[in-house]
Amino acid sequence: MSAGVHAVEDFPNKPVRMVIPLAPGGGSDIVGRIVAQGLSDHWGKTVVVDNRPGAGSIVGTAIVAKTPGDGYTLLVSSSSFAISPSLYKNSGFDARKDFTGITMLASQPSLLAVNASVPAKSLSELLALAKAKPGALSYGSAGIGSATHLGTELFLHTAKLKMQRIPYKSAGLATTAVLSGEVQLLMTNAASLLPHIAAGKVRALGVSARERTAQAPDVPTLSEAGLPGFEYTTWYGAWVPSATPKPVVAKLHAALISGLKLPAVDGRLTKQGLQTYRMPQAEFAKYVDVEMARWKTVIESAGIKAE
Repeated sequence: MSAGVHAVEDFPNKPVRMVIPLAPGGGSDIVGRIVAQGLSDHWGKTVVVDNRPGAGSIVGTAIVAKTPGDGYTLLVSSSSFAISPSLYKNSGFDARKDFTGITMLASQPSLLAVNASVPAKSLSELLALAKAKPGALSYGSAGIGSATHLGTELFLHTAKLKMQRIPYKSAGLATTAVLSGEVQLLMTNAASLLPHIAAGKVRALGVSARERTAQAPDVPTLSEAGLPGFEYTTWYGAWVPSATPKPVVAKLHAALISGLKLPAVDGRLTKQGLQTYRMPQAEFAKYVDVEMARWKTVIESAGIKAE
């Protein structure tokens, strides 16, 4: 038996590093750490989480692109993986050629909400209000390419609306802005908005996903409410360098799927408002390609450029 075959059969025989190219405390970090614990429990081996934020996930992703393809360095990132190629022209890596996708891990819907002072009580009323006064309404977002930014731009692109973007340093500050009425609209994760919806400070007009969320079952999807076919979620996936041997990729896929089935993993992710997936590699690859094409269209149409 060759050393290479033995290494594959014995994988993993040492700690695995999981690089998360976004800041601690964010969605990718939450998902990654929960999944890392699941992998560790499944393998009986340590999985070390290594946060490497910077340039909208480019810094950490570039680090993984340059590591040996042996399966011992894993990238867990958000849908920014499919967005960044259209925002950053000189990232130092090719997202399609330099990585092999393993699987989607989870996704999280957003809520489209308006400050309570906005007269629109439904999506159709918001659309009418925004079309009657193009550019009069404003929306809050975090940085260029963030979920709050591009999710809202996708909504505006689909609905053919114009609104002013007011940028903030974080989604938390953008949430504060919509609560105070500094901006009129915000699209962000349900968990952040639900307490304020219950308090009557903001009004939810729609869920961005294909189906309603259990966290807010009375809120219609945006597709139901007046934008047929609209769907947007922040999703999270796992990748390795493209040089990683197929048998090792297969082992990683099997381990991630097994880990996601663990009640301690699935239950914790569900409590965070996330839906878990057990997606085949080929299906994940097709999904990422579709997402890359979609965000390229949105970014070019809106004239978005990296800061």
